[in-house]
Amino acid sequence: MSARKTNWQEAFLSGDVRALARALSAAENEPTIVQDFLREHSQRLGRAHIIGITGPPGAGKSTLTGRLATELANRGFSLGLLLVDPSSPFTGGAILGDRLRLPEVAYHPRVFVRSMSSRGSMGGLSKATNDAIKLLDAFGKDIIIIETVGTGQSETDIISVADSVVVVAVPGLGDDIQAMKAGILEIADLFVVNKADREGAEKTERELRNMLKMQPNSSDWSIPVIKTVAIKDEGIAELADQLLAHYEYLHSSGLLLEQRAARTRAELGELLRSQLMREIDSLIGPARYEELAQEVVGGKRSVYDAAYELWQQFLGQITSNQ
Repeated sequence: MSARKTNWQEAFLSGDVRALARALSAAENEPTIVQDFLREHSQRLGRAHIIGITGPPGAGKSTLTGRLATELANRGFSLGLLLVDPSSPFTGGAILGDRLRLPEVAYHPRVFVRSMSSRGSMGGLSKATNDAIKLLDAFGKDIIIIETVGTGQSETDIISVADSVVVVAVPGLGDDIQAMKAGILEIADLFVVNKADREGAEKTERELRNMLKMQPNSSDWSIPVIKTVAIKDEGIAELADQLLAHYEYLHSSGLLLEQRAARTRAELGELLRSQLMREIDSLIGPARYEELAQEVVGGKRSVYDAAYELWQQFLGQITSNQ
């Protein structure tokens, strides 16, 4: 390990924010180093309240996130903000973009803001995002907020990392409110009707409440619908109160550990699948993949037969190497 890498790790443990920035860059560019570091310091994990904020483009999520972060920071919490954006590469130069996107919070002494790319994850949350959350947790952040762009898989992927999920709606969505039934409704712990000074805000709130009444709720948590005008700070304090109340509910009910255990099982499965695919790729090689792909395209065999043959070849390689 180079002196530079050792230095960022030592500085990270000392609370150096610049080291945190380097660690987050390494999460995407040098993931093995970050994962080794997290493995060595796993006892520092599991302390942060992880909040996910999602919703359609144009809902004002960035302003809401910034104002919420300011409110929580002013109450004494230390925060890390991850802004997931599939159009922005994850580089050290992203800091300026973060400050432009969330100018009201970017320079707050208790808030660290970072943009993340979701590249390689079909619009959802990348593996680097998961490691970045762990790094912010290990760094000692009390609250971590992940804001997704609200398109594609990221809306439902947020439940795989967050303790509390905020779904943001705005007046005038029309049929999009009904479309929430397809999956977004089920992941929400809190609903926000942002830009509530617009015409139709009452109707949007009413539709959400009616939809919630039709949903079976097996928990003791009653999902709130909060109206906000983020740009004016209206409703932000109530949102912060409800998020803290939800985290306390998760703690007291035992659901926090239960949910985190379920997420860990899913992450273990994903890590094992990734490791298995790396082993298969290294033992079989790209040439055989290409050969079988051509046979499938040419109609000589089915994709199922090709996959079975690759699996048998992999097992044979393992046996011969023992």
